[in-house]
Amino acid sequence: MHKSGFVNIVGNPNVGKSTLMNALVGERISIITSKAQTTRHRILGIVNGEDFQIVYSDTPGVLKPNYKLQESMLEFSRSALVDADILIYVTDVQDNIEKNADFLDKVKHNKAHLILVINKIDLTTQDTLTRLVEFWQKQLPAAEIFPISAKERFGVDQLFRRIVELLPPSPPFFDKDQLTDKPEKFFVTEIIREKILLNYDKEIPYSVEVEVESFKEEEGTDGKGGLIRISAIIFVERDSQKGIIIGKQGQALKKVGTQARKDIEDFFQKKVFLELFVKVDKDWRQKSARLRHYGYELE
Repeated sequence: MHKSGFVNIVGNPNVGKSTLMNALVGERISIITSKAQTTRHRILGIVNGEDFQIVYSDTPGVLKPNYKLQESMLEFSRSALVDADILIYVTDVQDNIEKNADFLDKVKHNKAHLILVINKIDLTTQDTLTRLVEFWQKQLPAAEIFPISAKERFGVDQLFRRIVELLPPSPPFFDKDQLTDKPEKFFVTEIIREKILLNYDKEIPYSVEVEVESFKEEEGTDGKGGLIRISAIIFVERDSQKGIIIGKQGQALKKVGTQARKDIEDFFQKKVFLELFVKVDKDWRQKSARLRHYGYELE
């Protein structure tokens, strides 16, 4: 009997949802930084066994939207409540429990099998963890609770085995060799955006969108090796941000390009030639047409 199911991961920003997703999938599907709002899309990571298929879904952190982009991010999180066979609500030992109580109420009344993950337990004491488990048993009495450290991979294997046990009988939803629903270009944009998140402060990373203008694969000699030529545009909202992204004599942009190229080469296992350009797309986060162009869903 083959089993398949959608396992959707939700929770507040910065609790480690993407780290957990990558640990469960065994691949670097979602970008990870210490900054909140890193994940903007709903990203699928697919794990296949001989008699099972798990379709994981990483979602943006739940927040109260301040502009149209964040409205789209919240919609991705809400959609994950609708189609889950197993719903994983991620919190951590430092999470603000009272934040987004209305979303937590929707989780509590969800019909999917509910798993509560308490992440980052390597950062707390046993007494504090015991109190958190008792608290969450009262908040979500229907949930199975798994204290883990996704970063250290403590407890991840036990969680994975339980997920497999809970999968409903079903044929696979995707080809058994498929890793994600996203195209290759998507991961290029995410890697570049991750480097911007890591290298710039304040509002700059949140004002940035990345678009791949061209992606061309060239075969190597005798069909070996090969090269990928990528041209990508970094869009910002204002001229002043463009100058900050480029930096003095282009050094800041060059640093981002070098870091991104190395990770893209690791991802594709090929040499990469990466060109980056910076353009202004004024106030794109507030414009529905531009958000749709960049692949965000709006009500």
